[in-house]
Amino acid sequence: MSDSTLFYVHDPMCSWCWGHRPQWEHLQAALPESVAVKNVVGGLAPDSDKAMPLDQQQAIGGYWKKIEGMLGTQFNHDFWQQNTPRRSTYPACRSVIAARWQNAEDKMIAAIQEAYYLKAKNPSDTETHLLLATELGLDAEKFSADFSSEKLAKVFKQELQFARTLPINGFPSMVLQHQGQVHVIPLDYKDYRGAIKVITEIIS
Repeated sequence: MSDSTLFYVHDPMCSWCWGHRPQWEHLQAALPESVAVKNVVGGLAPDSDKAMPLDQQQAIGGYWKKIEGMLGTQFNHDFWQQNTPRRSTYPACRSVIAARWQNAEDKMIAAIQEAYYLKAKNPSDTETHLLLATELGLDAEKFSADFSSEKLAKVFKQELQFARTLPINGFPSMVLQHQGQVHVIPLDYKDYRGAIKVITEIIS
């Protein structure tokens, strides 16, 4: 049983989370065994059928270019021409929870990010998630039923509420719970080792 938990608060459609992914993978591999990792979906933007205003599309497209320049992260900018973007990340969050119930949470997060940022697929569309579940070899029928279930809606709501109780300012964020205390872990997009050092000091 782990005596410490590292909460990773993210949104599958958060471009900074995509930028941080390589360092996050290194960090998880370097974590002491006594630290459990729990993903927490933060829910950037609720369900919406409205097309994203052009100025908002340009602003988000600008973040992509900034992250690309700063970290070398790849983005497929054709997304903006090939889709009707919507400010709606809740479907992607629900998809992550539905995949979690089939022990495929991390695989689904990666699949959503790659579909969105590399393949120009729209993760605001339910169809995208049903397709990804099939591609990942999940039980597609169970996934589809869970995705739109009351049970999942309830779990998602609780997770959003929990994320809001944590001392975070945005996504991604890392919070370590150790011996009943919570600690904000500094997040570096270029080097995970500082975070490992802080976590090791707290738990030792």
